[in-house]
Amino acid sequence: MQGMSRALHEEVKWNDFSITSTDWRRFPVFRFGEPVPVIDTVPINRVDKPQMGAGETTITIVAAAIANAVYDATGARLRRVPFTPARVLDALKSRG
Repeated sequence: MQGMSRALHEEVKWNDFSITSTDWRRFPVFRFGEPVPVIDTVPINRVDKPQMGAGETTITIVAAAIANAVYDATGARLRRVPFTPARVLDALKSRG
């Protein structure tokens, strides 16, 4: 969810003078009650390997996975997060 929030919502915003997304009320993230995509989870129990965390490092690749899925489905490249509706429409219009 954190990776999807970063890919689809999160963006530091500012005006001519300063950052305007200075707290959690002004910083866009997934919120409780928002529609959430279906997530299929496949646990892997590798008892022969040391435990290395609960997936924190995978957050960094979620945006790329979403962008590649959009490309596979539409031929449009998403290159800037968050993938807002306006950015997706721009990518769809500019695909070659």
